[in-house]
Amino acid sequence: MKALIFIALKKAVLAILLVTTTSSIFAQNGSKRPNIVFIMADDLGYGDLGAYGQVKIETKHIDSLASSGMKFDNFYAGTSVCAPSRSSLMTGQHTGHTYVRGNKEIEPEGQEPLADSVQTIAMLLQKAGYTTGAFGKWGLGMVGTTGAPDQKGFDEFYGYNCQRQSHRYYPTHLWHNTKRIELDGNGLMAQGEYAPALIQERTLAFIDANKDKPFFLYVPTVLPHAELAGPEDEYYKQYAQKFDEKPYRGNDYGSKATVPGYNSVEKPHAMYASMVSRMDAYVGQIVERLRRNNLLDNTIIIFTSDNGAHKEGGADPNFFNSSGGLRGTKRDLYEGGIKTPFIAYWPGKIAKGKTSNYLGAFWDIMPTLADLAKTDHPRYTDGISFVPTLLGYSKKQKQHDYLYWEFHEDGGRQAVRKGDWKLILQKVMSGSPTMELYNLKKDPKEQHNIAIDNPKKVMELRSLIEKAHVESSIFPLITKLQ
Repeated sequence: MKALIFIALKKAVLAILLVTTTSSIFAQNGSKRPNIVFIMADDLGYGDLGAYGQVKIETKHIDSLASSGMKFDNFYAGTSVCAPSRSSLMTGQHTGHTYVRGNKEIEPEGQEPLADSVQTIAMLLQKAGYTTGAFGKWGLGMVGTTGAPDQKGFDEFYGYNCQRQSHRYYPTHLWHNTKRIELDGNGLMAQGEYAPALIQERTLAFIDANKDKPFFLYVPTVLPHAELAGPEDEYYKQYAQKFDEKPYRGNDYGSKATVPGYNSVEKPHAMYASMVSRMDAYVGQIVERLRRNNLLDNTIIIFTSDNGAHKEGGADPNFFNSSGGLRGTKRDLYEGGIKTPFIAYWPGKIAKGKTSNYLGAFWDIMPTLADLAKTDHPRYTDGISFVPTLLGYSKKQKQHDYLYWEFHEDGGRQAVRKGDWKLILQKVMSGSPTMELYNLKKDPKEQHNIAIDNPKKVMELRSLIEKAHVESSIFPLITKLQ
């Protein structure tokens, strides 16, 4: 009994020391709360940026953030598909705990909404006095539901509420808060108003309107998500001349909706590259607008992607090496499906040109931003604040015991990483999942399944999977067997 009490007291003291250390570190680096800009690409692969080895697509603005800030080599998305990855980001919980765990569609528009009881990072920051804005794709609750942006901590939202609608770059409408904004588009390529440009205008206007108070700007851009479409401007023309390719004729862009000729792309490689470069240009415009308003020195900018590279609409991750040599793409729990580029930039606070090996994931964002904003800590989080790493105190950084993911399509998948070891369960809903074990230090491309040779390690990691997964009645995984 005494031993148990001692262990409990030891854990409590360590927790207090961690909070005290983080607060002390932050105090040493200035007392003014920073503006927070969090930019998240849609389906951008780990290898799609120059900073991560891309050689065919120009991403000079994002590469500049990496060279002037900190690049993370071991950061992971919430999971390998849109809605649950975003839920993990917003709630600070991995997919064994977070409320939304799959792309559950609601008709005629929207996805399964976050419950009224769910706390988000935007709610914490809003309560702390931050003005909050989201511009891009939401996908966590339609207007009028408990999961709508205005119910989850955002003062302003402009963009696609429904992620099905975001498959179309020339849509029939967007949403501004609770108001439906009718557009000239009809869902056909290059007909009507180009939604990313409209969203970018609102993004920049938000910075101008809130330059005199702390703000949280969340930019979940739809680029370079399928479909492959956009203006045939200078971004497209430079690649159209560069790549010799065959036209793509198809309609596979990850949606049940079909429009004849919708995804007929004359030069799919050129279009994809232009979409990535256009997104990069938008990031450059955000940085410039911050500079113009004298906000850059007191703003932390984070850039990442929601999951791995996609294949829909004619996208060709093999041509671009979009996964950076890693195995897998979107919907896989291999590294290429969940490992994401992650860059943090904060002049004078984050040292230039640093690369971090911190092993982190989307559920770390909530406690990290809460620390930076000096606000209340989340009611519950699976995450760890990595403020010590950002500010150059990596020796004081707490580490994860393990990271966990699950995926609810294609028969169900689960994965856990502990140190260099990673276990993936495939076809979980079958009742007899196949098991794949990899040592990522020796085999970063996950080419050699060594589960048979390491039964004890498999048992150890499988017990972590069982510990991490809490069954959901809305998104059942294990109980689908019954």
